Amino acid sequence: MTSLPAFGLQSDRVDANGLLNSLDSTLDIVPPHHFCTLNPLDRHIHPSATSWLKRLIDIVGALVGLAIVAIIAIPIAIAIQLDSSGPIFYSQMRCGLNGRPFRMWKFRSMVVGAEKLKHTVRNQAQGHIFKNKNDPRVTAVGRFLRCTSLDEVPQFWNVLKGDMSLVGTRPPTVGEVEKYHPYHWERLNVKPGITGEWQVNGRSQIQDFEEVVRMDLAYQQKWSILYDITLILRTFGAVLDRSSAC
Repeated sequence: MTSLPAFGLQSDRVDANGLLNSLDSTLDIVPPHHFCTLNPLDRHIHPSATSWLKRLIDIVGALVGLAIVAIIAIPIAIAIQLDSSGPIFYSQMRCGLNGRPFRMWKFRSMVVGAEKLKHTVRNQAQGHIFKNKNDPRVTAVGRFLRCTSLDEVPQFWNVLKGDMSLVGTRPPTVGEVEKYHPYHWERLNVKPGITGEWQVNGRSQIQDFEEVVRMDLAYQQKWSILYDITLILRTFGAVLDRSSAC
């Protein structure tokens, strides 16, 4: 009888529970009751979410971004594997426009099983975000990827699919949204973005969730196609200034 250890199976008999458990640990599948709830205030969607021109810019930007990913993926994959065995990519359920759930992709920057170790790490941020400047779960290669924002480039796939935009709000986790007060939902009136106000105004230096909310609401008030382009251009400078991300 041939054994298939990767999925906890045997060739002539499928262990359904073993298969589901294995897939769950590999893909970070979230049970249905942990999915994002839709916006309880049923607010109107921000005009940026329905702008055809913004969507066109997203598609073009995502295609360019994915072309870059195709070039850098192999050396990044090799570096990740040499530093820490496990999958190259990491995915997590996030809450998008009006709380709609989607699976967000990144290059893995933490040890395998990092989410299960989260309770052992002190949260240095205030409110419904989690940050620790010296998070021990981050690998050596992962720290470099985060400092250069290279860990986030797989999110161009999310942009192409329409789950995200090039510019928007920081995509919150399911656990964060479960703790939201009603006015926090205002930030989800736009699509989450690869970059945004938080990216060009401090990134990891921002430790207060309420400040993130203020930035997100300010973005909605100032939004225009020209303002999006301005934020995209400013993002390059923010990425080069690695002190804001590390």
